[in-house]
Amino acid sequence: MNIFVGNINYKLTNEGLEQIFAPFGTVSSARVIMDRMSGRSKGFGFVEMPNDEEALKAISSLHETEVMGRKLIASEAKPQQRD
Repeated sequence: MNIFVGNINYKLTNEGLEQIFAPFGTVSSARVIMDRMSGRSKGFGFVEMPNDEEALKAISSLHETEVMGRKLIASEAKPQQRD
């Protein structure tokens, strides 16, 4: 399952994002989305967890949890729309 993670601290790294989700199960990838021009975090990212049950537990446990001074938003990612 692909998980959207919003409202993350701009200093959080890919590794840090993975560490937040790892206690709930296997994380196959975790990436913070970066602005191409500035190289800074855009404040959101995506975590891929192969086991849907673990992913849903992570979402319910972490949604609105404070991490590095900000309340995370965690939800199942919606498929990207192509025009």
